[in-house]
Amino acid sequence: MTDPQRPPLPPFTSETAITKVRLAEDAWNTRDPGRVALAYTTDTVWRNRNEFIDGRQQVIDFLTRKWQKEREYRLIKELWAFGEERIAVRFAYEWHDEHGNWFRSYGNENWAFDENGLMRQRHASINDLAINEAERLFRWPLGRRPDDHPGLSELGL
Repeated sequence: MTDPQRPPLPPFTSETAITKVRLAEDAWNTRDPGRVALAYTTDTVWRNRNEFIDGRQQVIDFLTRKWQKEREYRLIKELWAFGEERIAVRFAYEWHDEHGNWFRSYGNENWAFDENGLMRQRHASINDLAINEAERLFRWPLGRRPDDHPGLSELGL
């Protein structure tokens, strides 16, 4: 069985790459591992920090663990560069641990897509910065970032 297409499809233009990045951000902000995993090929390969992930089921397992640890997760992604079937993004997200300690995590991702618009590779480098609750910048209600909320560049991040 072939996976359905996930537009926009490669080759990417500036407009379609920006759309693809926002769709990814929106999906991750649902914190629904099953939904997020549908954007990846069944044999997707990831490097996330120091963890290597192989296949959609491992993506689901990873994201389940992630969002159990990273509570009240809110993410902003921004297009950095793109090519025919590749996109590079920078991102930041805020979350707190089980003790109420807040963090802002910064990172970069490199993505490669198949012809159906599914991500076949994801390479992520991420650093965590401890912040005070008062330093938080991502305060929208859990879920999709509102269209009028500033992005990373507007926030000076």
